[in-house]
Amino acid sequence: MLFALLGLHGLLAVAAPPLARRMGRGVFLLCGLAPAATTAYAGVHATAVLQGDELRETLAWAPSLGVSGDLRLDAFALLMVALVSGIGTLIFLYAYGYFSAPRRDLGKFAGTLTGFAGSMLGLVLADNLLFLFVFWELTSITSYLLIGFEDRKASARDAALQALLTTGLGGLALLGGVVLIGEAAGTYSLSAVLADPPSGPVVTAGLMCCLLGAFTKSAQVPFHTWLPGAMAAPTPVSAYLHSATMVKAGVYLVARLAPAFATQPGWRPVLITVAVATMLVGAYRALRQHDLKLLLAYGTVSQLGFMMVLFGVGTAKATFAGTALLLAHGIFKAALFMVVGIVDHEAHTRDLRRLDRLYRAMPATFAVAAVAAASMAGLPPLLGFISKEAAFEAFVRGGFGSLGVPALVGIVVGSILTFAYSARFLWGGFGPTRGEDLVGPQVHRPPWYFIAPAGVLGLITLVLGLVPAPADPLVNQGAVALDPRWTPEALALWHGPTLALWLSVVVVGVGLSLFVARRTVESMQLRLPPLPGSQEVYEGSVNGLLRGAKTVTGVVQNGSLPIYLAVISLTLVLLPGSALATVLRLLELPPWASNPAQGLVAGLVIAAAIGAGVAERRFGAVLMLGAAGYGVAVLFVIHGAPDLALTQILVETLSIVVFVLVLRHLPARFGRPGGPFGARWRALVAGLVGAFVFVFALAAAGARSGVGAPAVSGEYLARALPEASGRNVVNVILVDFRALDTLGEIVVLVVAAVGIMALVSASRREARGEDEPTDEQARRKAGDQQGEEPIVGARETGP
Repeated sequence: MLFALLGLHGLLAVAAPPLARRMGRGVFLLCGLAPAATTAYAGVHATAVLQGDELRETLAWAPSLGVSGDLRLDAFALLMVALVSGIGTLIFLYAYGYFSAPRRDLGKFAGTLTGFAGSMLGLVLADNLLFLFVFWELTSITSYLLIGFEDRKASARDAALQALLTTGLGGLALLGGVVLIGEAAGTYSLSAVLADPPSGPVVTAGLMCCLLGAFTKSAQVPFHTWLPGAMAAPTPVSAYLHSATMVKAGVYLVARLAPAFATQPGWRPVLITVAVATMLVGAYRALRQHDLKLLLAYGTVSQLGFMMVLFGVGTAKATFAGTALLLAHGIFKAALFMVVGIVDHEAHTRDLRRLDRLYRAMPATFAVAAVAAASMAGLPPLLGFISKEAAFEAFVRGGFGSLGVPALVGIVVGSILTFAYSARFLWGGFGPTRGEDLVGPQVHRPPWYFIAPAGVLGLITLVLGLVPAPADPLVNQGAVALDPRWTPEALALWHGPTLALWLSVVVVGVGLSLFVARRTVESMQLRLPPLPGSQEVYEGSVNGLLRGAKTVTGVVQNGSLPIYLAVISLTLVLLPGSALATVLRLLELPPWASNPAQGLVAGLVIAAAIGAGVAERRFGAVLMLGAAGYGVAVLFVIHGAPDLALTQILVETLSIVVFVLVLRHLPARFGRPGGPFGARWRALVAGLVGAFVFVFALAAAGARSGVGAPAVSGEYLARALPEASGRNVVNVILVDFRALDTLGEIVVLVVAAVGIMALVSASRREARGEDEPTDEQARRKAGDQQGEEPIVGARETGP
């Protein structure tokens, strides 16, 4: 059934564009059936899953390689499905109200959004590392299309490209990490790897690659700038991809790996440092934003750092706090992004400097915003307060060495800044404002169905804060699924006068002071000298890459045939040659034959090759090449291979004939090479290629004997006569054993011959002139004119 739900997402994604021509914005209601069906299925099986059962499905992918598509629905995956599909259903309902004006591209948008929902669902259900990577990349591709949906805007195109390049870099790193870990563990099953985690330097390198992938996907410092830039997308995209789902993919990966690998060398120092820095940088930048959507975007960056540090430390208590924060954040942040979309839709601006007393014009929207912002700030009695207090408690207890105190200080400071920018959001969006060109109470109230999805999320965060018991099994069993060491404990608003509570009081007090002094804080931020940020690094990297590509292209693609050949030859020498250097131990020079004729012929071949290289006339060079080829054929005869010698003679004769035919169109003498790639450089490249071919031939000849394996040639000799009825082994190989290869080579030669004929014909026509007719064309034209003259004359003179 899990695969069927993924198929339903894919089917609706494909069907949405044509259906939207008739349904209009109603296509969002149709596409919303996919996440709604997934939510219903998860709800039906929730009781069994929360009691410890797991739903598993397997699809044969590459059985011969031992690779299969495995899906698993455990308690933590159930929590992620609640975010991906539960909130996703509300997003589709919200999109129905958001796109009130008719548009021709709604089908494409709805289909892509559905495809993303299915990709994210596959990611959280995948129990195979390679399968997980496939869905990981699908989320990157679909998010690229969604961010760049307004493709006529340069800002949207640039933001989509930045997101794709950043997450694509992380995807490549993740693939490397997945392969290293899977090979070290001997399996690519995620549950099997976590049950018996491997160790060693290879695994450590793989984990660092996986962390890099998670950092880019979840917008951690210094890869965080793509997320604020992605706010160029329509608000439904921001509310879904960049608060509740895609940005949680990296957090999800770390949550899965941390309990098993947190004690590996380098894991905790790297992760805690990056995550705490992300929380502080994101919160600090949120305090200086005037666009409500950008304020929430930087707030999301900060909250992602908070979740990353909770899951990353790998202790049972921190994992429990992470699952609680994961749920709370998905609810309140999706609601807040929806609120911003409503404000922008009705007021036509998101600038908090222009919004004035919107609480009067949109009281219902203001109520939802107040509840969601208070939950984000960590105020009771809301779910955000419960999760934040659990996080403080996890770091108060410690259990992860000397990094505990700095991490606790970091998340407390980050929580203070979170309170401050939450208050800034609510006051700036709905409170009184001084200035000109204000937008205030005259704004129309949005329709109820536009507010309803955000209202549902606001109600959930309020109810689960007052009565957290319904969320208890989901959060606790989700933590147990990640870390079996966790002993479930009830979510509660009141735990007594603990240190975590006093830290919450400090957060509220200092955060409120920062909000009251917001103008002073903002002016102080403006006076601070600007520091190079990640955005500047990204832009500099892209510009440098483009300049470098242009320079390289100008050198290696300048229209010079010798340059092209040199690039190909050097690539041949450097890439396979570096790999060849690792097997030089297999090289064994064959003993010199006792037949003196072999030495004489070899000397003649060498002399002919040197003559071809120094010849000044083209015809002489062709003769020298032919002499070298025929000399090699004589060597084959000496070694007792007349069939191979015959093949060599035929090929060499054909080559000489082709060369002679081409020589008619070339100058008689070679020109003197000039430019930067002169004669010495050409000689050097030629020498390197010759040395490579020589060493490669020896290595290939001794490769099997070097490892004790039998030679393939023996099988050819043994099977040539009984299976192919041929005594000429070379011909049997070409015609029977490797017939498809020979057929392919013949096809290539035929295509090349047809192309050469076309080029020769075109060059002949060009030499005669485009306007000059051929003899046949002239005769036809003269005949036509002669046939027309009597008719014209008859019409002129009459009978």
